[in-house]
Amino acid sequence: MNIENTKAQMRKGVLEFCILSVLKEKEAYTSEILDTLKNAKLLVVEGTVYPLLTRLKNDELLNYRWEESTSGPPRKYYELTELGKTFLNELNGTWTELSDAVSIITNKK
Repeated sequence: MNIENTKAQMRKGVLEFCILSVLKEKEAYTSEILDTLKNAKLLVVEGTVYPLLTRLKNDELLNYRWEESTSGPPRKYYELTELGKTFLNELNGTWTELSDAVSIITNKK
């Protein structure tokens, strides 16, 4: 059994929830999203985040807009749609239930 593969699968399982949570307060561009995730010690790479952002956009959970940058190419800023906000609220409830259940099971003596 490869522990690193299992850890990676666990991270992937919560990545969508974390990205939506990053965007709940304000819009952000991909580098900001990645920095927030990395600062929280969630190990992610751009190659994982870009396709996920595209899928969330195609699922109508995110919108984006382009903004010119003074230090390089234009930046794509993502924000939650109303559907995305509703979806995130549902995920918050599910996360609480799941987290509580896992805590009960893993903290048994």
